[in-house]
Amino acid sequence: MRAWDVRAQRPGERLPREEELAWRLAQVAADPVPVEPAVAEMVGNRVLDDLAVAVGALGRPPVTHALAAGLAAPRPGGATLVGLGPLVRVRAEWAAWANGTAVRELDFHDTFLAADFSHPGDTIPPLLALAQQAGRKGEELVRAVATAYEVQVDLTKAIDLHSHRIDHVAHLAPAVAAGAGTLLGLDPAVIYQAINQAVHCSTATRQSRKGRISSWKASAPAHASKVALEAVDRAVRGETAPAPIYEGEDGVLAWLLGGPEACYSVALPEPGEPKRAILETYTKEYSAEYQAQAFIDLARRLRSRLGDLGAVTHITLVTSDHTHTVIGTGSKDPEKLDPDASRETLDHSVMYLFAVALEDGTVHHEASYTYERRHRPSTLRLWRSIETVEDPAWTERYHDPDPAKRAFGGRAVVDLADGTQVVEELAVADAHPSGARPFGPEEYAAKFEALAGERCGPDECRRVVDQCRRLPSLDAGGLVELNPAVHDAGTLLWEALGSRGIL
Repeated sequence: MRAWDVRAQRPGERLPREEELAWRLAQVAADPVPVEPAVAEMVGNRVLDDLAVAVGALGRPPVTHALAAGLAAPRPGGATLVGLGPLVRVRAEWAAWANGTAVRELDFHDTFLAADFSHPGDTIPPLLALAQQAGRKGEELVRAVATAYEVQVDLTKAIDLHSHRIDHVAHLAPAVAAGAGTLLGLDPAVIYQAINQAVHCSTATRQSRKGRISSWKASAPAHASKVALEAVDRAVRGETAPAPIYEGEDGVLAWLLGGPEACYSVALPEPGEPKRAILETYTKEYSAEYQAQAFIDLARRLRSRLGDLGAVTHITLVTSDHTHTVIGTGSKDPEKLDPDASRETLDHSVMYLFAVALEDGTVHHEASYTYERRHRPSTLRLWRSIETVEDPAWTERYHDPDPAKRAFGGRAVVDLADGTQVVEELAVADAHPSGARPFGPEEYAAKFEALAGERCGPDECRRVVDQCRRLPSLDAGGLVELNPAVHDAGTLLWEALGSRGIL
C-alpha cells in the first residue's frame, strides 16, 4: 500500500490529473491484478450473506416499494430481482435500487468501521445487476467486488465523513463506480469521470441516521449505487463530470469536509498489489447496527451471572466515542429510548438492544422489534436504566491500525439493588474474525438457510449456497440464476404492482 496526501487546490492552482484522488482510484480499478483465493472465497460468502438478508426482508414496505420501481423498468436481457427468479428482467440501475434496498433493510449484512462507517456489501447488488445485464461471468464479478471493497474500505479508513455530518454512502458511490470499471474493463479515463460524477451526485447529509430514523435508511445505499451506475453509463458514452471532485476549490474537501487547509492521507494498493480489503471486513450475527453486536453478546454472557433482572438498578456501558455518540445516550436522541420509535431507530439504540438481549438471550430480526416486544414493562424498565459513556481507551482501540487489535465493544457495569456491581467486558462480537465464534462458510450458509429456507425451500437453498461457493467458475447464465426464487413470488409481484406512487 502507498499513502497519498489529498488536499484542496489553492486558488488558481490546478493539480495534475494524476495527483487527483479520483484518478488514483480509477488506476486501482483498472489494475488487472489477480484475485487471491481467500479473497474470492470471501466474495462468495458476502454475496450469499447479501442474498440471505435480502430474502429475509422481502415483503417489508420499503422493499415492496423498491421492487415496484424495479418492475416499472423492464428490460429484456437485463438484471434480475431478488425473489422473483430469472424470468423477470429489469434495467440494471433499477435492479440495483430494488435489490440494494432489500439487502439494507434489516441492517443485517457486513460492516467496516474505521475513521468512518461503511457497509461494503452494499456494493454487491449494483455490481451483480450490471454483471447480469452485461453478460459477464462469475470471475469478472469477483474481481469487481474485490475492487469495490478495496475502494470503500480505503476511503473509510482515511476520510471521516461522520464528523462533518455527511452520510457514509459518499464513500459507497465511488466504490461502485470503480467496481463497475473493473467489471467492464474500462479505461482509467472513463472510470475517473464516473467516480467524479458518482461522488458529486451521492453526497448527502447524515440526517438520514439521526433522531427518528426513517425508512430512507434502507434506500440511501441503493440510491447511491443507482447514481453510480448512471454515472458509469454517462462516462462510457463520453460525458464528463465535475473535477476534481475531491480537491477542487469548491469541491468536497474544501466545503463539505475538513476545509481548504485539510489534508487526508489515503493509502491505496500499488500497481500489481492484490486487493485484500474485503478480508478486513466482518458480517453480523444479529439484525442491528454493528457497534451493538459485541454488546448483544456481552448481554448474553451476563444473563447467567445476573439471575433476577428485577434486581438491576442501573447499567453503564463504557465504550468508544463512535458507539456512544451514534447508538448510545451520547447521541442525545430521545427516540433511542422511545418504544414508539421506528424499527430503524431501535436497531440503532444500543440501550434497547442490550435490554432485549439480557431478557431474551438474542436479538431476532423480527421478534425483537414487534410492538408487543418493545412495550414489555420489564424491558422498558431495563432499557431506561442504561446509559453509555465514552472511554478514551476504548476509542483508541476502536481506531487501532492493526485489524487484529481493533475493538468495537466495551464494558458493562451493572448496579444491583443490594449495592453490588457486576462488571464484564467484550472487545469484539463473537462472530467477528477475532471473536469466539468467527463466521466461516458454514455460518454464512446457516444464516442463509435461517433467513431464506422457509421462502425458498431446501433445494433452492442448496443451489444458491453451492453457486456462491463456486462463484468464480459461474458463466453468465449462472450469474443470471444467482438471485434466489421464493415460493411466494406471485404474492410479492402482486403487492409490488399494487404499490401506488406517481410514476
